[in-house]
Amino acid sequence: MSRFIIHGGNPISGIHQVPGNKNAALPMLAATLLADAPVTLENVPDIIDVHRMIDGLKALGATVEGSPQEHRVTIDARTLNLPAFVPSKTCTCIRTSFLFAGPCLARCGKILLGGAPGGDSIGRRRLDTHVNGFREMGVVTRFKPSGAITLECKNGSLHGIDFVLDECSVMATENLVMAAVRAEGITTLYNVACEPHVQNLCHMLNTMGARIEGIGTNRLLIHGVQQLSGGTFRVGGDTIEAASYIVAALVTKGSLTLHGVEKEEMDILLPVFKKFGVTWKTNATKRSLYLPPNQTLRTSYDLGKAIPKIEDGPWPMTPSDLLSVLIVLATQTRGTELFFEKMFESRLYFVDHLIGMGARIVQCDPHRAVITGPTKLHGGVVSSPDIRAGIALIIAALCAKGKTIIHNAESIDRGYENVEQNLQALGARITREP
Repeated sequence: MSRFIIHGGNPISGIHQVPGNKNAALPMLAATLLADAPVTLENVPDIIDVHRMIDGLKALGATVEGSPQEHRVTIDARTLNLPAFVPSKTCTCIRTSFLFAGPCLARCGKILLGGAPGGDSIGRRRLDTHVNGFREMGVVTRFKPSGAITLECKNGSLHGIDFVLDECSVMATENLVMAAVRAEGITTLYNVACEPHVQNLCHMLNTMGARIEGIGTNRLLIHGVQQLSGGTFRVGGDTIEAASYIVAALVTKGSLTLHGVEKEEMDILLPVFKKFGVTWKTNATKRSLYLPPNQTLRTSYDLGKAIPKIEDGPWPMTPSDLLSVLIVLATQTRGTELFFEKMFESRLYFVDHLIGMGARIVQCDPHRAVITGPTKLHGGVVSSPDIRAGIALIIAALCAKGKTIIHNAESIDRGYENVEQNLQALGARITREP
């Protein structure tokens, strides 16, 4: 396992090209299995999780040309192996391996996953919503003590359903949509996630010949079709990566120009940043964002000078993936904020590392923490527990005094492309060691 060595104190300033959205690319890769012709994805991010999904596609028998390093891949699923099988080594290292289930059930009626889905350890991450929806569509699911999962259509094919998701799960929405587009009849899904990456997937499927109505809302109406065509599709910019670089610039007193961002998505994030006194300018035509320098970071209190609450929720509320970096921003902001992580009971545990670096944080319980700033952070030795906590620790190290060592650098590589090279180009003193 490698580690990052960071010497803090340099402003993060300059121009950064935002790569493709991790959370859009992974389900779009899975969706290529539904097509009866080659599908090309452009602006694919060069991150570990994309490489692992491509390994899964190859294991299923799909032909893959191009590579994430080229930011362009072409997948031909006409060579799919039967029965569909994803080996344990792919399943256990990435949670989105379970997204192969919906397309394979729709395409060939059965899939065997060699192990339970892996991914970040940020709390319990249920599969029940996926499985319950598949069961209604006519799927029998068998779990083995080893973690292997077999899903098989009782009658050889899926049928349409009316189904209410018991939680507004992004991945369950994506899985059930991919299954429903080639199921027999009409499917209506209620309480679905409507995040931009879910919308990207639905628009891609519609361009391939699917009939999905209600995109962007919490109710989707899907008319099943017999086949889907190929095509070329672009992965949208990664909003969470863009916001992470914005926070890095803010806490180090720098300025930043981002290219490749989606104006609507960044504008929806702006209200939560305004609670810290932050502003920026977006340009829809150029797909760019400018963060001015020398911003005064000050808490915007609620009426009566009440402490504001920063909480996550389904889109368009603040994404859970953003809370970790916002906590670092709060340590450098004059004032006090209450953070309420409602979705994952282990995401906030990384604040122990920030406390060790000098942050004034009271963790009330697994879901809530109170942060008072600004605080002068100092370097230390920490370990990245997951993707988002990892980038938050990098950002904390960039504004800390002295040297910080961050172990388990590969966890950050799962979601951030060439992070040390990109930060070096913006002025950071960061290196990687084996």
